Amino acid sequence: MVQNTKRSINELLVSLFNHVMDMEAKAVITEEYRDISNNDMHIIEAIGVEEPRNMSVIAHRLSVTVSTLTTNMNGLERKGYIKRERSEKDRRVVHVLLTAKGKKAFYHHRDFHKKMIRAIVKGLGEEEMEILYRCLVNLNSFLEDGTQEN
Repeated sequence: MVQNTKRSINELLVSLFNHVMDMEAKAVITEEYRDISNNDMHIIEAIGVEEPRNMSVIAHRLSVTVSTLTTNMNGLERKGYIKRERSEKDRRVVHVLLTAKGKKAFYHHRDFHKKMIRAIVKGLGEEEMEILYRCLVNLNSFLEDGTQEN
């Protein structure tokens, strides 16, 4: 029984991953945002709407190198989603900010995630949500550092 449940969980996770990627691309990359990719939308999310972030912080949040990120940033800047400004304190540091167009894209993407979370926790009690949260923390730890337990 446990082995069948584990197999079913694996199949469900694979299916969920594929569905989330497909659905997010369809829901987020609408006619208005046809000039950017789903990956670009995740960069916009990593930049955020709070205080400006430097390239190193954004690259770390996305688990990519700064040089990889730079190529994407050039495109986002050319399309009007971001702007770069040198730090007043240290001219070597470049901060990235979302433009009004970038903020609109950020909120559009965030709304998709809010709807997805509402669907996930629909009908769950507080204790069930805590269990779900712990399961997702375990999954995230596995994916981040590859820790494997038998």
